Amino acid sequence: MEYKNLVNGEWVSSEKVIKINSPINNEEIGTIPAMTKEEADNAIKTAKIALKKWKNLAVVERAKYLYKAADILERDKDIIGNILAKEVSKGIKAAIGEVVRTADLIRYSAEEGLRTVGEIVEGGSFEAASKNKIAMVRREPMGLILAIAPFNYPVNLSASKIAPALIGGNVVLFKPPTQGAISSLLLVKAFYEAGIPAGVINTVTGRGSEIGDYLIEHPMVDFVNFTGSTGVGKRIGELAGMRPILLELGGKDGAIVAEDADLEKTAKDIVSGAFSYSGQRCTAIKRVLVVEEVADKLVQLIKIEVEKLKVGDPFENADITPLIDNKSADFIETLIKDALDKGAKALTPVKREGNLLWPVLFDEVTLDMQIAWEEPFGPILPIIRVKDVEEAIEICNTSEYGLQTSVFTRDIMRAFDIAKRLEVGTVQINNKTQRGPDNFPFLGIKGSGVGVQGIKYSIESMTKIKSIVIDW
Repeated sequence: MEYKNLVNGEWVSSEKVIKINSPINNEEIGTIPAMTKEEADNAIKTAKIALKKWKNLAVVERAKYLYKAADILERDKDIIGNILAKEVSKGIKAAIGEVVRTADLIRYSAEEGLRTVGEIVEGGSFEAASKNKIAMVRREPMGLILAIAPFNYPVNLSASKIAPALIGGNVVLFKPPTQGAISSLLLVKAFYEAGIPAGVINTVTGRGSEIGDYLIEHPMVDFVNFTGSTGVGKRIGELAGMRPILLELGGKDGAIVAEDADLEKTAKDIVSGAFSYSGQRCTAIKRVLVVEEVADKLVQLIKIEVEKLKVGDPFENADITPLIDNKSADFIETLIKDALDKGAKALTPVKREGNLLWPVLFDEVTLDMQIAWEEPFGPILPIIRVKDVEEAIEICNTSEYGLQTSVFTRDIMRAFDIAKRLEVGTVQINNKTQRGPDNFPFLGIKGSGVGVQGIKYSIESMTKIKSIVIDW
């Protein structure tokens, strides 16, 4: 099937197309347009024209479009979920669940937008001359938001940018991931069917290597909202210049396991956190730092849980499915080889068929191994034994990343103390690292991101403060 871009209220094609094949079996799913810079210019210009009416529309009217889109998305959850599962090799239940979760995210965005109000600030707290001053502080849209989404959650992470931007009065130029573009375009189709005015959402598909820099540098783009790799995020920071950005980047999320942890629960949470969607998540647990005195027992419990994982077809709800492409599998193989060469002990079979990798659990991982520091984005989990929690904290804080860390201990006050000292955006206590719920703040520091997401926080990030001061 030939999929098209939504530009100024119409579905348009391009002279060149990109074939989208399934990572599962290389089946061709469809084609998407490979837009030129000139076509992208048209999408940007028509979005800017639509901005004036959209930002002046009452927020309750903007919300109506979001509610309708959410209902349509939920109605079509099976259709979109099936395409999503084929396109990014995600378990069918998880794929359909992503669509339903996204409908809820859009509804909540509409509701949160209705609660986003300004404030009055009185000036009498300072010098006498300020006694008769009042500031009316209001939120205004940034303007044209360039939203760039990743392959791993092509519906949810697209909507997490689009819905808060729209309810805040912005218009959106949406660049879907190439692999995942069809699912993303079906999300936009729900807004189209809901009657969203022409130009309020325009889509631009094509290779990031060909039009990505052009879009980011475009002078008519007012804000860039990106989810993807840290390397690309740094590039966006350079290209964006003085314009505001919101970046959700990579992570090396650790799980710190203290000697008093509930090891059975900890093992289950770690395996779920590490291997869900084959580990292709920025919030996946990517290394375990366990205190030596309980390491042997925890390792055995984790091994038992890993051996329960089902490997195979997403439509049979396998836990471990083919990775997004062979390049990803090749990279993980280099990490595996490096770890084995340096003395790590593989506790599960090392096996690969094409881009399908069986889950690998490594014990006795040392800090000179790449897998101790690199983000694999795949089904591989290293266990690092430490003498105490202090050493675990030091290792976590040495990372270039600062997304999330899990802390497993029965001592809640100790957990809070550890959380206070960890250099990450979020600490999960006695649970796996994870992104949701979608209304929670979500952020990374250091190489893991810039700015704060989560529905309320995304609306705030994509709106700006204007202060109007009155003297009387």
